[in-house]
Parts: sequence; C-alpha cells; structure tokens
Amino acid sequence: MTLDGRRVLVMGGSSGIGEASAALFAQQGAEVVITGRGEGRLAEAAARIGGKVAFQRVDGTNEEAVRGFFAQEATYDHLVLALSGGSGAGPFATLDLEQLRGGFEGKFWVHVRILQAALPRLRENGSITLITASSARAAVPGTAGLAAINGALEAMIRPLATELAPMRVNAVSPGIIDTPWWDKLPAEQREATFAEHAAALPVGRVGQAADVAQAVLLAATNAFMTGQVIEVNGGLTLPSGR
Repeated sequence: MTLDGRRVLVMGGSSGIGEASAALFAQQGAEVVITGRGEGRLAEAAARIGGKVAFQRVDGTNEEAVRGFFAQEATYDHLVLALSGGSGAGPFATLDLEQLRGGFEGKFWVHVRILQAALPRLRENGSITLITASSARAAVPGTAGLAAINGALEAMIRPLATELAPMRVNAVSPGIIDTPWWDKLPAEQREATFAEHAAALPVGRVGQAADVAQAVLLAATNAFMTGQVIEVNGGLTLPSGR
C-alpha cells in the first residue's frame, strides 16, 4: 500500500491512538497534519513520527479556533478524529450529571462541530474515521455515561455514510487500550486495571495504540468500506471471556 500524494488530517494526533495512526499513515507515504491543544506535545509527536508530518495547535472545544483552522486553503483526502473527551464515567446512581454534560461537550459536540467545519476541506472521494469506544456496546458497570456519549457518535455513522456519499464514513471502536488516557489513574491502580482486563479478555492482554491504528488505516483506505463500526477490543463485547 502506498499513500504517496495523499493528505491526511489527524485531529488529536499528539499522543496515543491519534499519534499511532498518524505514524502509520506517514509510513505509507502520506502527507500528515496532526492537531491538538498543546504545541509542545505536538512538536514532540511530530519528531517521533518523522516523515512528511506537520502540526498545528487547534483546540477542538473552541468553535472559533476550529472554524479558523478550516478557513485555511487546504484540502485533505482522509480525516481521522481521535479526540478523547474524558468525563462521564462512574456508577449511574451517583453519576454527576454536570460531568456527563461535560463529557458530551468534550467529545460528542466537539466531533459534530469539527465534522461540519471540515466538510468543505475534504475531497469528495475521501474518508472520515471517528475513534469512538467499545463502551457503546459493552456491559461494563460504571460506563453508562460513556456508553451514551460514544453510542450517540456511532449512531451517526450509517446516516452520514449515505448522506455524505461518495465520501466514506466509518468509526473504529477501541476497548481497553494502554494509552496516556489512563495516566489520570495512579500507576499501581492502572496496572491492576490492565491486569484484570487482560485476564478476562479472550486475547489475554489489553490493547496497544498500534492495534487500533491498523484498523484506522483500513477504514480510511478500503474503498469498499463505509458506514461501519470496527471493534478493536480484544473480545470485550463478546458474550463470554476466555
């Protein structure tokens, strides 16, 4: 596979799944632009990725910043949205509804805002790939809020695929992935969580960002795939574990 001459925009590309996806596109010869909120982190990620990579600071929660970015004279063959959001987890009986509202604002509404602004800059036969989460379909206690946020995004994939055709629209839905998203937990608690999930998953381990990036590349470049949610979760949503 070669992506020579193709331009790829990865929003949320300064770490984790976004960075791994950007690196894979760059390895295939694409010109890649990564965005994020921290210019220093973006510069470090671009240096790690190498190849034809540029970066620009864009705060996806800031509507003016998003519109300003897409007002630039640039077009893209593929758009990847790897914007994680964050809040909304916890037992439902005590779930802070303001935090859940913030989770929707930080992920669902950010994606919608960016997608609308990005459309004029995307090539007609290109692709859009959203990074959602397997919480949308898994039955894990304490994730009802996250399920609502990611489920709302995934519910949009099929109608967008028909409405925006011939542009292709897909989502990649990761499970438990060892990325900086988990750094908010103390190291000991994080490792215990990973060990617990690894023991329960059929594949016997938690995922890596590179596992998800492979699915992102597939979704973006397979010209016969649209309207799909690709699960990359080690079997998290299967009826039973090992």
